[in-house]
Amino acid sequence: MKAMILAAGRGQRMRPLTDKTPKPLLTVNGTPLIEYHLQKLAQQGIREVVINHAWLGEQIENTLGDGSRWGLTIHYSPEPEGGLETAGGIINALPMLGEQPFWVINGDIWTDIDFAGLPKRLENEQLAHLIMVENPEHNTAGDFAVVAGRLAPKSKQKRAYTYSGIGLYRPQWFVEKKVEKRALRPLFEAAIAEQKIAASVVLDCHWTDVGTPQRLERLEQLLRGSHGLG
Repeated sequence: MKAMILAAGRGQRMRPLTDKTPKPLLTVNGTPLIEYHLQKLAQQGIREVVINHAWLGEQIENTLGDGSRWGLTIHYSPEPEGGLETAGGIINALPMLGEQPFWVINGDIWTDIDFAGLPKRLENEQLAHLIMVENPEHNTAGDFAVVAGRLAPKSKQKRAYTYSGIGLYRPQWFVEKKVEKRALRPLFEAAIAEQKIAASVVLDCHWTDVGTPQRLERLEQLLRGSHGLG
């Protein structure tokens, strides 16, 4: 199994911190955000990781190198200025990801979710299996509901959760799609209509979308005050 870490975002809301540093390389408790993912992936036996980049991508390559310090082989997927967004980044990197389902992880999140519990296979015609979490204060309405193990549209009758930025994806979902700037959400919505996305909710975890300097600071305080996390 392979994994892809999405690391091409500009990080506008994190400015000025991201003016000279790509967001996945911002440090928390002395470690770049993206390195937490690499450590956990290596612990689960993942040996090949694809990382896309656009903004200050050379810093990502220079910092992480070939991945050997974690027992990994890192492949880089450069994108044009401005990036290709989430789905576009996956489509662009598809030749590196192989024919088996692969994990995709947002490079700008931090979590203590146990990667050993992540799904490793997709059933029948499932196109993806997404990991959902409790709604943070910046996304109180949530993204999607989960009904009988499947992702569903949110509604007043269904409790909604937030997409964690962690999922297992079937490569065939992206085959024959044009490499262009394209978000994942429209693909999610189309697949939900066909009931082809599985979902699990992880409630007992710490999870942060490190989208602002304030969230980064709160995460720093959490990790410095909670030995054993990370």
